Amino acid sequence: MQQTMQYRDALAQAQADAMAEDPNVFVFGLDVPDFKSIFGSTKGLLDKFGSKRIFGTPLSEDAMTGVALGAALAGLRPIHVHIRVDFLLLGMNQIANMISTIRYMSGGKLKVPLVIRAVIGRGWGQGPQHSKTLHSFFAHIPGLKVVMPASTQDAYSLLRSAIADDNPVICIEHRWLYDVTGPVDKSIKVPLGQAHVMREGKDVTLVCTSWMAVEAIQAADILARQGIQAEVIDVRSIYPLDTETILRSVRKTGHCVIADYDWVFCGFSAELAAQISHDCFGNLKSPVERLGFEHVPCPTTRPLENLFYPSAEHIVRTTEKMLKLKPFDLSADKFYSYENKFKGPF
Repeated sequence: MQQTMQYRDALAQAQADAMAEDPNVFVFGLDVPDFKSIFGSTKGLLDKFGSKRIFGTPLSEDAMTGVALGAALAGLRPIHVHIRVDFLLLGMNQIANMISTIRYMSGGKLKVPLVIRAVIGRGWGQGPQHSKTLHSFFAHIPGLKVVMPASTQDAYSLLRSAIADDNPVICIEHRWLYDVTGPVDKSIKVPLGQAHVMREGKDVTLVCTSWMAVEAIQAADILARQGIQAEVIDVRSIYPLDTETILRSVRKTGHCVIADYDWVFCGFSAELAAQISHDCFGNLKSPVERLGFEHVPCPTTRPLENLFYPSAEHIVRTTEKMLKLKPFDLSADKFYSYENKFKGPF
């Protein structure tokens, strides 16, 4: 049965359903039971399941990530929530040296059914210490799975799959997505490692991550006015990565723009571009283009943020150059308009 809900409600529902089905599932993290409930994504869980299964923690990322690991090894299924992905770096010893390696070092005898939810995103002058994404960083480490749901359906289904997995999964959520509304069908299963063709096309492939899926759809609408049919693919799962869906599309279109929500240099887009260039060498009609963050710390002011973060406009202009089109008049189009809906950092 399909329902219409916001992204935040889909996350909350996924956790509630998992907790109702399995008493070993619990949610904890800084401000998780607060009245703001992590942008509403844990709303109602405290009233339904009580403080033993949903509770707040001290501001101690390393120690609390260690608690999550210990709980997972003890047979529980913790969901550890971080308000900002930036500060997961404080728990990297636990993540990179312990959580990611224990199943391998035990010969598969020990399971680590742990989900780490981490929030990313821009706006309100968040600056260099509240603006990172780091999905390529985590995906670089063997033993970790990394997902970035960009729709309400994926917020529900990917989180359910992550909770059910016996390996550690990092679920990265863009805070601008929390207000996005869309259909959710609880019966739809979305396995980890499956990309989503959001829109079919024949002229160019737009591969995107997280919020860039929203920007890519807007870009595809604009390009359609020029008679260009763009195929839009939401990667969804950074690792495991569904390369075949992406390669199939690039072989068809011959052109590819990767719109990643991260720094371009040494990022996920570099890995994906290398794979596409290797496997689609004979099909490419132009070099793979990559869009992402400028290689500087994130600035604080709105105008500089708009230069730092890629948008639908950047995708359109890059595609026009790739296809040798004359620049289209975008004066009537609005970009970065979602900033006006954002109500604050917490």
